[in-house]
Amino acid sequence: MSITAIETSTEATAAAATGTAAARPSFLPLILDVAVPVGAYYLLKNGFGMSTMAALGWSTVVPAVRTVWSAVKERKVNALAGLILFVNVVALALSLVAGDPRLMLAKDSGAGSAIGIGILVSVKLGKPMMTAGMKPFLIKGDAAKNAAWDRLIATSPRFRKAERTFSLIWGVALLGECVLRVVGAYTLPIDTMVGLGTVVMITTMVLAFLVSGRFGVVPMEKMLEAELAEQAK
Repeated sequence: MSITAIETSTEATAAAATGTAAARPSFLPLILDVAVPVGAYYLLKNGFGMSTMAALGWSTVVPAVRTVWSAVKERKVNALAGLILFVNVVALALSLVAGDPRLMLAKDSGAGSAIGIGILVSVKLGKPMMTAGMKPFLIKGDAAKNAAWDRLIATSPRFRKAERTFSLIWGVALLGECVLRVVGAYTLPIDTMVGLGTVVMITTMVLAFLVSGRFGVVPMEKMLEAELAEQAK
């Protein structure tokens, strides 16, 4: 084999590796913007015995810094970090509520409603928030699928509709769950609602997962495969 052929082969391999690396799903934003603050809250509260307010305050630091950094340095809004920051601020405010047991039950829905509203607003603005978590699982680090995604987002109204639908279902589900919990808190016996709240939450999560998969993930997956087949011709 000639030196030129070896160099060409090496360059091709490097290019392929670069493309694969670029397409590899990046979970770093999800880890920094969601996992770190949520994990920090439970670690500080349950592991180190901090009060709810102190744990919420300290766990807000990372999303606050990420939100400000994106706005000032990158000139863009970090939706995930901003949402978690908003949720923590709402939770901090609600942590001041005390006294009425029914109000205490109702306030548990505050953070969930904030997330649901945030997701719905992101859909309205044309930047569905749930895409950040869904796209890596559809692409699976495949450079060809990543390119197909970009083409479909740019050219296919059906693909964009399915993307919005995925987030829309989750936003409606989370907001609906909060409404049910508030209504239950003021209409059902307190002892009943204490246990029923968890059932409502789990049922909502399962239904949202199934319905969003059926009307969001499955159509997008089929369109990605069709796009790949079309490009392979």
